[in-house]
Amino acid sequence: MTFIRQLADPTLRLSDSQTFRLNDMNRRKIVVAITGASGAIYAVKLLERLRGLQAAFTGPRNLVSRNAGQQPGESVLLQDQVIQTHQVQEHLAGVAVILTANAEEIMLYETGAGYTPSGSEKLWSNNDFNAPFASGSSSYDTMIICPASMGMVGRIAHGVSDDLITRAADVMLKERRRLILVPRETPYSLIHINNMKLLTEAGAIICPAIPSFYSRPQSIDDLVMTVIDRVLTLAGFNIDTYRWNEE
Repeated sequence: MTFIRQLADPTLRLSDSQTFRLNDMNRRKIVVAITGASGAIYAVKLLERLRGLQAAFTGPRNLVSRNAGQQPGESVLLQDQVIQTHQVQEHLAGVAVILTANAEEIMLYETGAGYTPSGSEKLWSNNDFNAPFASGSSSYDTMIICPASMGMVGRIAHGVSDDLITRAADVMLKERRRLILVPRETPYSLIHINNMKLLTEAGAIICPAIPSFYSRPQSIDDLVMTVIDRVLTLAGFNIDTYRWNEE
C-alpha cells in the first residue's frame, strides 16, 4: 500500500535526530574490486548496473522528516512533488573501483575493452592504502569482489591484508558491513570450500557466478545479469529484476 504523507503537517515531524535530508539518505558508498579471475564480463555488467542506479535518481534535496513506520516504496509528499523513497535509497554517492595487477588484462582479453571510470566512480591503485575505505572510520558500507579469484578468497579468509583489496575486505568484516564475493571457479577443491566456509562464518556472503535459467535468458548478457541482479539484491538494492513467481 502506498501512503501519501503531508510533511508540512507538524504532527509528522520527529526529533532533530530523526530528521534527515534527502541528500543524507543517498550516501551509500560501495567498493567494487575486480580480480584476474576469468569472468570479467560480470564486473563489466555490475558496473553498468550501478551506473544505471546512479543515473536513475533525480529527486530534489530538501529537508524532510519521516515517520518511523514509513517503509521503502512509500511516497513522500514534499512541495507538491511525490518522491518514491526506494528511489532515494538506491542512489549511490560513490563507487570506488580497484583492479588487481592482471584484472584489466583479463578484461581486455575476454571482453575486448579495458576499464574506464565513469560518473562518480573513482579508480584506486591496489597498493594505495590512503583510500578512505582502508579504514573502519570510512562511510563505505558494502564491498563486492567480482569476479573473485580463489587466491583472493584464500588471502581474505586467512586475514592477509597485503594490498588495498584484502585490507578493505578485512575492514568490511571487522566492521560487520556487507562483503560479497563472486567466485568464478569450477570445480572447487577442499581448500576452496574451507576458505569460503571461513569467510561465511566471518560474515561474508559467497555468491558464486552461477547463472539461473528460470527467467529464460536469451543471450549471454541475460545469463550474466541473473548473477549481477542477485548480487545487487544481496547488497541491499531494490532493483527491477525477474523474481520467481512474483508478480
